[in-house]
Amino acid sequence: MTHLLSVFERLLLTLWVGGLWITGYLVVPALFASLDNRMLAGELAGNVFSAMSWVGLACGGLLFAGVLLRERSRSLMAWRLWVLAAMLAIVAIGLFALQPQMQLLKVQGIGPGSVQAIAFGRLHGVSSALFLINSVLGLLLVGAGMRASR
Repeated sequence: MTHLLSVFERLLLTLWVGGLWITGYLVVPALFASLDNRMLAGELAGNVFSAMSWVGLACGGLLFAGVLLRERSRSLMAWRLWVLAAMLAIVAIGLFALQPQMQLLKVQGIGPGSVQAIAFGRLHGVSSALFLINSVLGLLLVGAGMRASR
């Protein structure tokens, strides 16, 4: 049973972290490179990032629960729990705070040099930095594995 749980954790982690890397560093750049309409590319990229965020919440939540259950009283000492908590917080910030604000700015209209364009640029920068942090944290978990060496 323990082996089956380990395989399940590896699959969840692979889905989440692999999805992050494929989305952010392959799919989205390809959209902007292949579409002449940057607004359409941005809209599609936003949809892909949003879908990936939901995948992250599901996979990360299950992984987080798994660490809590496995480590029990030692869970607060498990660095993997803290990495997962940070990753989940980043996903939640992006999905529930940054993305809605960016969407609102798009609805208001983003003209070159406008207040909306400047605000959107700032939010996009924060979102990109958080995505990079999550990507690196995810690689850390993939490299170390979800289970502590015994």
